[in-house]
Amino acid sequence: MIRYALACSACAHRYDAWFANAAAYDEQAAAALVTCPLCASNDVAKAPMAPAIGGHAAKVERAATMMAAMRALTAKVKAEAEPVGVRFPEEARRIHYGEAEERPIWGQASRDDAKALVDEGIEVAPLPDLPEPDA
Repeated sequence: MIRYALACSACAHRYDAWFANAAAYDEQAAAALVTCPLCASNDVAKAPMAPAIGGHAAKVERAATMMAAMRALTAKVKAEAEPVGVRFPEEARRIHYGEAEERPIWGQASRDDAKALVDEGIEVAPLPDLPEPDA
C-alpha cells in the first residue's frame, strides 16, 4: 500500500488517498478514476508531501498511546457497567429479549458464546485483556 497527498485543481481541496502501489495510482489517474471527494473533478494530481520517517521511538510512543487509550476505555466500561461475570451471555440475552432491565453489562464469554450472541443480533464487543503498565 502507498499513500499519496493529492490536490484538486478545480476546488483546491487537498487530501490523502491510499493505493495498492504506485502503478495502481498511475493506472487510475490515466483512466480519470482519481476524483476529488468534494467536487468530483478528476483534475487531481499528486501534491508534495513530507516523507514518512518514523523511527523506533515514534512507534513505541504510538503503541504506548494506543495502549493507554485501550486501558482508559476498559476502565470506563468497568466503572459504568454492571459486572455479571460468566453469566454475561445469559444476561445479554435476557436484556435483548426484554426479560431483564436494559443496562450496560460486562463479563466473560467464550468465543463461541460471543459469536452466537452476534448471530442473534445482540451487540457485544470484547474488552482487551491488557498487561499491567510498567511501574
